[in-house]
Amino acid sequence: MSKPNYTGIYHMVSQENFEEYLAALDVNYALRKVVCILKPSKHIEHNLNSGEMKIKTVTTFRNFDMDFTLGQEFTEDLGPVDGRKCQTTVNWDGDKLVCEQRGEKEGRGWTHWLEGNLLHLEMRVQDVTAKQVFKKAE
Repeated sequence: MSKPNYTGIYHMVSQENFEEYLAALDVNYALRKVVCILKPSKHIEHNLNSGEMKIKTVTTFRNFDMDFTLGQEFTEDLGPVDGRKCQTTVNWDGDKLVCEQRGEKEGRGWTHWLEGNLLHLEMRVQDVTAKQVFKKAE
């Protein structure tokens, strides 16, 4: 089975349970309210041959960059302001990208998968799951 190429620009079309997810991450109330009204886009560069990926989440509030190689653990900067970091590994699970994060919160990670022109993102921490759906730009 060939792996899908995630390269593209995707704009958020929906989200579920995101405030609860942020609360489980101990994000303060005011910041949760701000973050939940943002409509991020994801700019993804994916090299299928090398496994290198760049995921840039762009908002009017703040941008987040994540550069990694599939299957290789790296230190992820979770909170540039307060210095939170964790050890992160992203691997294939079939045609889905699955991220496991260690060191910040138990059971934290995410899964990305494509269905047509939709990019799905399921985020989890402990027993809380949130979902966002993005549509690929034409």
